[in-house]
Amino acid sequence: MRTLSLAGLMLMVAGIAGLFYERALFSPAPLAIAVQAAAIALMIWARITFGRRSFHAAADPTSGGLVTTGPYHFIRHPIYTAATLFCWAGALASPSLKSIGCAVLVLIGGLLRMRSEETLVVQRYPEYREYAQRTKRMLPYVF
Repeated sequence: MRTLSLAGLMLMVAGIAGLFYERALFSPAPLAIAVQAAAIALMIWARITFGRRSFHAAADPTSGGLVTTGPYHFIRHPIYTAATLFCWAGALASPSLKSIGCAVLVLIGGLLRMRSEETLVVQRYPEYREYAQRTKRMLPYVF
């Protein structure tokens, strides 16, 4: 699972780098700016809620208990959701085959990391199964 998580991270980094290279990561379009600002706010909210836990390149559940408050009450992966939302806003504001392809890489990479982390989190926190049944991955009440 850790290898799959690293592969997901590499895909996300490649997608973000590709969007940056294509000048599609940031947009002067007001709607894209608003969506990206919301994505940043979601990421900050999630980081504050998650606390002083470190980032791991490979999936590695941290100690300290399962976090189900803040944005984690609504979605299981708000940080990956924020990164994906940020990238898709830029890609759709500057649509091209390359920019959409890069945004797809970010999404696929994020999904790989989510699946990997969920498998490992269940091993450490069995109550995650119940949490996962009532909380969607990325879009509240949808997915």
